[in-house]
Amino acid sequence: MDPLTTTGVVLALVALIGGSILKGAGVSSLANPAAFVIVFIGTLASSLVQTPKDTFLRAWKIFPWIFKPPVEDTGALIAKMVEWSETARKQGLLGLEPALEKEPDEFAKKALQMLVDGTEPEKIRETMELELLSREKANTQSAKVFEGLGIYAPTLGIIGAVLGLIAVMKNLADPSKLGHGIAAAFTATIYGIGLANLFFLPTANKLKEIIKAQSRAKEMVLEGIIAIAEGENPRNLEVKLKSYVA
Repeated sequence: MDPLTTTGVVLALVALIGGSILKGAGVSSLANPAAFVIVFIGTLASSLVQTPKDTFLRAWKIFPWIFKPPVEDTGALIAKMVEWSETARKQGLLGLEPALEKEPDEFAKKALQMLVDGTEPEKIRETMELELLSREKANTQSAKVFEGLGIYAPTLGIIGAVLGLIAVMKNLADPSKLGHGIAAAFTATIYGIGLANLFFLPTANKLKEIIKAQSRAKEMVLEGIIAIAEGENPRNLEVKLKSYVA
């Protein structure tokens, strides 16, 4: 579990609810079914219209990454690459077949399979870089779904506020309803701006950083495979791969 995301979510709720209490508005002022319908459902509708089905579904598939990002242990990856390199030097490329059968990562497994099959290094690089680019692009587009939600939510909040004020204008003859009506109207604005800046936009940016980290780890694996294909010394390989570790 990512402690920063958990802490951020808790602090966002504290800021919103605590601020409402300290300002004297109270928690009840944040509860408004009409504002919920306009902002939440309206924002979701905008995203559905904008986003292709596969991208939208993939976005919610990778969403849990902000709480539990895929673990990329670079130290363990480097050690594994060095071990593969030593095996290849002692037993030849076919000696890597047992490692191929045990490899859990699909990207590394595919690259290792090409290596064992005797594919030329440049062909391995060309094929795997294309797959890496395709995967990164698909994940980044999915992360941008939350960016879009963050753009639409404030606008829907304004629409909700305007609709609320229209309802208030209809009750000008009854001053007792004006204060409550105006307060309820602006609740939609709080929903829209709060969701965008406390949740949707931060989620999109965090997912993008996680995707970049994943791609960098995959690039390191690819460089290791290429180096093994070119017969590079295991010690030199280890030094080379450590340059990927920040």
